[in-house]
Amino acid sequence: MAYVTHPETRIGHVHLKVADLDRAIGFYRDVMGFELQQRYGRHAAFLSAGGYHHHIGLNTWESLGGTPPAAGHTGLYHVAFLYPDRASLGMALKRALEAGVELEGAADHGVSEAIYFRDPDGNGIEIYRDRAPEDWPRDAAGELEMTNARLDLDALLAEAR
Repeated sequence: MAYVTHPETRIGHVHLKVADLDRAIGFYRDVMGFELQQRYGRHAAFLSAGGYHHHIGLNTWESLGGTPPAAGHTGLYHVAFLYPDRASLGMALKRALEAGVELEGAADHGVSEAIYFRDPDGNGIEIYRDRAPEDWPRDAAGELEMTNARLDLDALLAEAR
């Protein structure tokens, strides 16, 4: 029998290689709204929501002045930031648009609503909110049926706090 991870396991944080630490801090602090917790010398920084030690680690240890990987290469597809409700997601979208972030996509997946874009280093970002599990779409047999429907961004923005 295969090992099954404990159901309360969560992804705690992500560390991203960036080309310019100050530019990356500016994006994650000023656009995404994370708080700078600590700079680690001139080459790393840690940011979080709610005072946690860090949700995001940024470093230039192997990437100072670097460029994003070319299409067709392996690496991080995106990091996803889960917002607690629709209003918070709407506000995150509003901040990104006001900062001039170019959206790459948005979808209603049935289980969640998600918006996709990139940070200044080309790392994929997803901001999303989950629906309650009892509202997830299921087929006649009760199996989960995720969707990829159009997300009404104007309605989402109207709910922004």
